[in-house]
Amino acid sequence: MPIVKAGAINLSYDIFGAGEPLLLIMGFGAPGIAWMPVLPMLSGFRCIYFDNRGTGNSDKPAGPYTIPDMAEDAANLLDAVGIESALVYGISMGGMIAQELALRHPDKVRKVVLGCTTTGGPEAIPPEEETIGALLNAMKLMSTDPERAIDIMLPVVHPPDFVAAHPEVKQMALMGAAMMPPTPPQVIESTLQGISQFNSYDRLPQLKCPVLIVHGERDILIKPANAQLLKSRLPHAEVFMIPNAGHNFFAENPMGVHQRIVEFLKS
Repeated sequence: MPIVKAGAINLSYDIFGAGEPLLLIMGFGAPGIAWMPVLPMLSGFRCIYFDNRGTGNSDKPAGPYTIPDMAEDAANLLDAVGIESALVYGISMGGMIAQELALRHPDKVRKVVLGCTTTGGPEAIPPEEETIGALLNAMKLMSTDPERAIDIMLPVVHPPDFVAAHPEVKQMALMGAAMMPPTPPQVIESTLQGISQFNSYDRLPQLKCPVLIVHGERDILIKPANAQLLKSRLPHAEVFMIPNAGHNFFAENPMGVHQRIVEFLKS
């Protein structure tokens, strides 16, 4: 992936496909390459995906890694690659960054897809402490024992019955882990601190661009009630709730889910 100067830091990014620009913003602790399985389902778009600060081959400055800082990284990346405005699709923490980007730079965001995300702040519905503990444990183990890390991670991002019925998901996750440089523990802590400080609740009604809220109805990491919370602040938004899906909401029906997302983006 090429490197570009985006504001004060260097970001690793890549571009896939052709068409209207679509900025893809990845979630907590994962590099941009995690978008790779989704890219073929986003045909008709020029997909720009990148490593958030601290992940992959992007710079890893001292923390905390705030959501506003990462939103500015995304805005600066668009400027650096010569894109005035784009469609935006963010998942989990990437959905928080997408909200912040759209609020800070409304001229840069034409439409936004908010996948498995939340407003943050005291109004947000938090996960159980053991769920967060399992996620952090898995992420910290990824560099030393990826198989154990994935065994811990899978029930956090998928319903347990899905994991049992699809043993191939573990093998795919192991293959993916081998392609992704692990995120340093200090980055995980700094990013978690930034997530904990994020709060868009009071500002969200300022967001006027078209919005699609996508969520799995069995998500235990960012609970489904957070989708309704987003909707309450964005009355013009559409909500796409996916039956039986967990945090990794497109796993149940990747083509069907992304067909719906593409329809929204192209409408």
